[in-house]
Amino acid sequence: MEKPYENKVALVTGASFGIGRATAIMFAQRGAKVAVADWKEDPETVNTIKAAGGEAIFIKCDVSKDADVKNMVAETVKTFGRLDYAFNNAGIEGESAPTADVTEENFDKVIGINLKGVWLCMKYEIPEMLKTGKGAIVNCSSIAGLIGFPGIPIYTASKHGVIGLTKTAALEYAKTGLRVNAVCPGVIQTAMIDRFVEKNRTTKEAMISGEPIGRSGNPEEIAEAAIWLCSDASSFTTGHALVVDGGWVAQ
Repeated sequence: MEKPYENKVALVTGASFGIGRATAIMFAQRGAKVAVADWKEDPETVNTIKAAGGEAIFIKCDVSKDADVKNMVAETVKTFGRLDYAFNNAGIEGESAPTADVTEENFDKVIGINLKGVWLCMKYEIPEMLKTGKGAIVNCSSIAGLIGFPGIPIYTASKHGVIGLTKTAALEYAKTGLRVNAVCPGVIQTAMIDRFVEKNRTTKEAMISGEPIGRSGNPEEIAEAAIWLCSDASSFTTGHALVVDGGWVAQ
């Protein structure tokens, strides 16, 4: 396989599972050294990368905590010498409830991880990328960052916020060689979707029926999009929210 990211370093948050795991593994398959970050360690991601001859480390990180994020980026650079790409993917769905019934605790937790976490990651990633004069950041939003979803108001607000942060950072650093984009997944077969279905007593078939393409997506399809946004093939793309959703928001 061609390795366009050889001698490059990628950092992926929320990389123990789902979309993050798929993206970390795909970066490694294409030659990058990968920092796998998550609040919970599952050895499968790092083990899979190493078994295929790649280089990876695990860094425990709660992205809602400044000290954790600062350490995550520092450890990545200490180990691999630089930072070229970041996929800020860590996120949670939180509790489901109508807007008036959402608890303050749920609000703070979801916003802390999904929105504050993306900001903290960029806060520490950007200075490292500016040192090399080139870099790419991809933030994980959602189709819930583009349209409303009854029952998950705080998740929806957090993902709208991610797109706002992405566009602003893209403009701020457009002339520095640093590009910042977002990816907006639709219904992807991950543990998060399974939890959402269980909590809302919604059948998976009902979720999938909202996809014009007729199926849910898989994590690798989002990984392909995120990695493309990091590549030179997307060199004229910045401040963009790339929808990968099987046609959901086109309806």
